[in-house]
Amino acid sequence: MVKCDAALPWQWGFQNSASPIMEAIIELHDRIMWYLIIIFIVVTYILMRTIIIFKDNKISNKYSNHGTLIEIVWTIIPALILISIALPSFRLLYLMDDTLDPSLTVKVIGKQWYWTYELADVEESVGFDSYMVPTEDLELGDLRLLQVDNELYLPISTNIRILVTGADVIHSFAIPSLGIKVDAVPGRLNQISTFIKRTGKFYGQCSELCGVQHGFMPIVINAVTLDKYLEWENKMIDENS
Repeated sequence: MVKCDAALPWQWGFQNSASPIMEAIIELHDRIMWYLIIIFIVVTYILMRTIIIFKDNKISNKYSNHGTLIEIVWTIIPALILISIALPSFRLLYLMDDTLDPSLTVKVIGKQWYWTYELADVEESVGFDSYMVPTEDLELGDLRLLQVDNELYLPISTNIRILVTGADVIHSFAIPSLGIKVDAVPGRLNQISTFIKRTGKFYGQCSELCGVQHGFMPIVINAVTLDKYLEWENKMIDENS
């Protein structure tokens, strides 16, 4: 099956998940959609019945304007629905903010209008900039407005902590397939964790309006096996030394 790790033309649904957090986000969305469908059907039925019965204003009794029982019912049922939505939402928010013993830390700095990545767990300072590849320089198979000159490599099956900040204005580091979206705020260090379940290239973009070239600072994460990641890391160390 072809994995949808970048947005497709006229796409309606989510991109395919590649992390447990994104799987949980999709599951919560699907559950809430069922609630919405049921509520829409019930409310539409009640509304149509009310219009049909009272359209000629021929029915008049003490229950036409007031009904204690129905008021109790339409207060308690929505409250129970909200509770059933809130509890899994709070759980998911907690899991998204939780950082479990990371084996790798990457620092991401948003700038006008490109990204800077720093590897925090290596002995020597390793950092590089990632710019969007112009349309005229794209190769066959590259994605327009999404391809970058330097991709960020990350290992699969590894607890990864991502520290995010901004150098000038507020940016937003977002990769839909991984369920990552965190603001890059100047003077503030935000963090999010991820656990990539499969190899592949995952595309994202800045998701906070940050200036005239806001739409031209894409993100590409190349998820590889641990051996290939270590090869790339050693290569980056040599280039920065």
